[in-house]
Amino acid sequence: MVTRDTMELREETIRAQYEAALGLVTGFDHAPRLAKAVEAAVERSPGIGARPRFRSTVPGMAARSTARPGGVRLLDRIEGMGDGLVSPLQAAALGALRRGVAIALALGETFAAQSALAELKRANLEGRLPEARRAEFSELLAAEALAVLYTFANATAFLLAPQLGSQTVEIGEVEEVLTDNAPLALQGALWELDQDIGGFGTDEPRLVAVIAAFCEALMQKVALRAATAPRLEAFTGNSWKVEADGLAISGFKPARAAKGGALAMAFKKPNEVIGNHIAKYQAMKLAKMLMAYDFDRRLNPFAELGGFIFTFMGDGKPGTGKTTLIQMMAGLLNDYCKVAGYPFRYQNFGIEQIDSYQGKSGQNAKAFVDAVLDPTVIGFGTIDDIDQVAGKRGDRQSSAGQQEVTAVFMGAFAGANTVVRGNCTFGMFSNYPENVDDALRQRAGARFLVDGPQSREDYIDILSLLLGKNHAIRVGDHQLFAAQEIRKAVSESFAGYSRPHESGLVKVWDQVAAQVGPLDTIAKLGSYLKAIQQADERFTGRAVKNITDAVKVRAMDVELPDVWMENPELFLFQPYEQKVAMIRELMQPITVEMVVQEINRYADSEFRYADKSDEAAIEGMVRDMRRAEEAKRRYVEGRG
Repeated sequence: MVTRDTMELREETIRAQYEAALGLVTGFDHAPRLAKAVEAAVERSPGIGARPRFRSTVPGMAARSTARPGGVRLLDRIEGMGDGLVSPLQAAALGALRRGVAIALALGETFAAQSALAELKRANLEGRLPEARRAEFSELLAAEALAVLYTFANATAFLLAPQLGSQTVEIGEVEEVLTDNAPLALQGALWELDQDIGGFGTDEPRLVAVIAAFCEALMQKVALRAATAPRLEAFTGNSWKVEADGLAISGFKPARAAKGGALAMAFKKPNEVIGNHIAKYQAMKLAKMLMAYDFDRRLNPFAELGGFIFTFMGDGKPGTGKTTLIQMMAGLLNDYCKVAGYPFRYQNFGIEQIDSYQGKSGQNAKAFVDAVLDPTVIGFGTIDDIDQVAGKRGDRQSSAGQQEVTAVFMGAFAGANTVVRGNCTFGMFSNYPENVDDALRQRAGARFLVDGPQSREDYIDILSLLLGKNHAIRVGDHQLFAAQEIRKAVSESFAGYSRPHESGLVKVWDQVAAQVGPLDTIAKLGSYLKAIQQADERFTGRAVKNITDAVKVRAMDVELPDVWMENPELFLFQPYEQKVAMIRELMQPITVEMVVQEINRYADSEFRYADKSDEAAIEGMVRDMRRAEEAKRRYVEGRG
């Protein structure tokens, strides 16, 4: 672990570079050395227009065209995307670029002052640079160029993060990375950024996405080059804070900024969730699992090892604590991400996003999914009342918008192009899961039964919690919250599934047990699964996959120590391979008991949904028959 002294990069030092930064954003000439100029965007990205849809009609604008070879006019390029007036998003992009360049130039001056570079620059200007130090001078100039380039990309990405939406753009590798000196390095980077904006920035959301993608690619390229570059100690051994922006500069490590503003939610602590032991335990585990995500590798060790929950279904009666569970998990993630400096994004998709215009509901659902999937954030997406939001296929009472949403979610959660990186999870919540499309419901890899308080102790605890402290009533013969001790409660809850609960599944269990005896081999377990399928034809291979995924989660039933979340250097900031090794040490083998319990937990939920669905259908038919009889009676009486 590298220990750094954090210093302030003073605001006056940054603002002193504003004029030079504005000059680079306004315009300069650059002859590319490593990359090739692109005349038309269609050559780099087929199907994307080469020119903005509007061009400024302000007199004099056309004179400063970017069409001239080597001419870099970022100001004109960005302003030219509008209709003559600079939009707030364009102004934000230009402001971030200017300040990013200014911060980078200020950091370059600081680097020179803290190394031997400032002295060598003066000696070179005065013509007294010793021959023996020319190699050192060149190496320090290259080191400054790398530090300035990385800081520019890091600061610009950080400043633009709140403006980012769900739009993503692939721009490929950054090529024009020059290390002769810092000014030339910035010119090369801005020249290539100008090329990418011209090629990919067809509208304002894509403009911001292009700049963000360029900064990410530039940071990766520079960090790779820096791994073998000498004389970077003055940059890697210290850290700086830009107080006005809340930006931390710590060597070749990207700063992370929350995207889309602060999260407004009334968070709950785990001890404020009464009952729901398994659901609470799995939510707490999942929050820590998400934090193991590696932003550089863009993969989570838990996703690679097979114990990650990408989608889950939380179901229960009204008032049993689904909202409280969401508030608890979002609060844990929010706190963990604040400590680690990771960006956290919470999104909810509700009934208000179903639109009467054809295609709009699907677009809303796609934007929701893309925002949560964003690999540059830790994401948590919830779909509240999914039985109302997503319609059953073939259900005439479902609107076209609900059918669109179902199609989007099915493709996103288990489609041909679904990639599970392990940076996000989706929770579907419902009071009536039996009304959710069967195929969509089965795309929920885990089941969280949210059944609220159950025992006498649970009801005493929840009464005490909700009463608050403005009373003098004695607790009596009860140890408050002792029943909520998570390990003990979860162990007892899992053990309760050594036999199934639902009556229909109990019959299957008893029948199989009488035929094969104890379920202690894979063959006997397979016989049980086949018997369940014969009792409920909806119990397919996807159900078996969900069960085995749940078993793997149980095998990964590792309690990542709280200290790992409190001190990110111990685990979160470790290299990816080290994270994998640390998690492997905590794993446990799969047991027969785990498999039996997870089969019963999953199958219980499916039988519970089926029973409720059948009962609801029967009640509906009875109501229809009664209405028909009443209508016939009134018709006969009317004729008489």
